[in-house]
Amino acid sequence: MSNQRFNSFSEFWPFYVTEHSKRATRLLHLVGTTAGICCVIFFIVAGKWWLSPLGLIPGYGAAWFAHFFIEKNKPATFAYPLWSFIGDYKMIALMLTGKMNDEVKDQVGERQQ
Repeated sequence: MSNQRFNSFSEFWPFYVTEHSKRATRLLHLVGTTAGICCVIFFIVAGKWWLSPLGLIPGYGAAWFAHFFIEKNKPATFAYPLWSFIGDYKMIALMLTGKMNDEVKDQVGERQQ
């Protein structure tokens, strides 16, 4: 985890992208977040809305697994919970539109220079 402090999401985003440089990490984020959303919807539809926070378990579980065992870094969520949450959804939107791989190439390339 970088010791750098970020003052805005736009400053944070390049860091977030480099922390998700491996395709498998991004895929596990997508699967976990989708499962989490499905859990929340299920609990609400089933009339057990108070259980909806349990939807965080598959999302964070899959993401943290990916960071510890695939990416081998510390999840950005530990230092930047809100920006990481927003970053997850931005990343997933870019994945679904086919633009995330280019974003990774751009950001990782910039960091290496």
